[in-house]
Amino acid sequence: MIIPKIDYYPPMLAGQFYHIYNRGNNHENLFYSHENYRYFLEKWQQYLTDYVDTYAYCLLPNHFHFLIHVKDFKDYSPASLSGKFRSLFPNYAEKIDKEEGRQGSLFQKNFRRKIVVTDRYLTELVYYIHANPQKHGFCSDFKTYSYSSYLKILEQTKTSLQKEYVLKWFGRRQEYLKCHHQYEPTQGWPNWILD
Repeated sequence: MIIPKIDYYPPMLAGQFYHIYNRGNNHENLFYSHENYRYFLEKWQQYLTDYVDTYAYCLLPNHFHFLIHVKDFKDYSPASLSGKFRSLFPNYAEKIDKEEGRQGSLFQKNFRRKIVVTDRYLTELVYYIHANPQKHGFCSDFKTYSYSSYLKILEQTKTSLQKEYVLKWFGRRQEYLKCHHQYEPTQGWPNWILD
């Protein structure tokens, strides 16, 4: 049986949902302190919110995941969005290099992305992104993890995170909670969702 090769670098087309992820070079940490997580999200907002809507995210010590939707507007081009990512990552890496006295690439070259092609994928991806800290042993219960959108989606405060859309996608707040409370750490993940 021939297994089709997954394209981890499809063009970032307007109007499409994507799972974006990357890790530290040589599996090194990307985040060392609370301030690092906050700064990365601040830079994400600065460089990318004009181009993408963010629906879910999780920042872990050595990697990150985002579910985004590329905005559709008149002058959009995949190259312009790629340029924003090329600005974000070095800007963040420069700060970490200075703080940690490190040299060399912080991120693995070329962040990966997968286009979200089905409703099922979108639903399971939100869940997968939020469950990631527990999956990798960074916490015992992902519902208490500070650096993901799981709790942010439930907050009433106004942010650029597309929390209302996510809650409507699951049906309502209670269904969102119910889906996330069904998590089983030993559960296997489908091949199409794994990083």
